[in-house]
Order: sequence, then structure tokens, then C-alpha cells
Amino acid sequence: MKRVLVCSILLLPVLAGCMPRTQAVAGVTVTPMLFKVSESARVGETVTVQGRYLGGPSTGRVRIGADERGLGGFVVPKDAVVSWTDSQVVFKVPAGAPAGGSYLFVEVGDMRSTSLPFSIRQ
Repeated sequence: MKRVLVCSILLLPVLAGCMPRTQAVAGVTVTPMLFKVSESARVGETVTVQGRYLGGPSTGRVRIGADERGLGGFVVPKDAVVSWTDSQVVFKVPAGAPAGGSYLFVEVGDMRSTSLPFSIRQ
């Protein structure tokens, strides 16, 4: 038992150096990750996004129509969000959302998620 404890204490700084670096931004320290988004949708249709660490409606926002780096696009208004949990966001495509193919992101605090390709049909 003592050897395990000593090894654990000695390896802790080494293992910590292997962990991905994150910044604490507005209390958020984990990068949101997207796994799946429903198929393309028209204005007024429902879209479901699944992932992890998606925060909640008070700290997060959905960006559609962005480029691959998450720049530009259209932030889905809060009143278009149907439901929001840490693992799933459901929203209706709002009027004014840009038609065409692009990327979807979820932003929690100042942390931007991984992206998923997403299209808004006319």
C-alpha cells in the first residue's frame, strides 16, 4: 500500500502534464463536445444536438451558419430553444437563420464546442 501511495504522489505531476490544458472562463473549464445533430431543417423545424458539457440555457448559446473555426454565423435566440440539458439541446430554426450548409457549434461561457456540419434548407 505504501509503495502505491508513494508512486502515485511521484507520478501526479507527470500525469498532470499530460492532461489537456483548459482555461477557466466564466466557471467553464471543459470544452463542450458535440456528437450528433439531426438532419438538415427548415425555418420553424426542430433540431436536436447531442453532446457533453453543453451547459444550460443561461450560460450557453447555439451558433449555426458558422465557418469551420466557429466564426460568423447566427446565434440562435433564447426563445427558439425548446429544451437544454448538459447533454442535449433542442431548438427550432429561427426566421433569419442563413440557408445553406455550414457548421454548428455550442458555446458555453467563452468555450466553443467541437463542430458538426449542418444545413438549413429553404
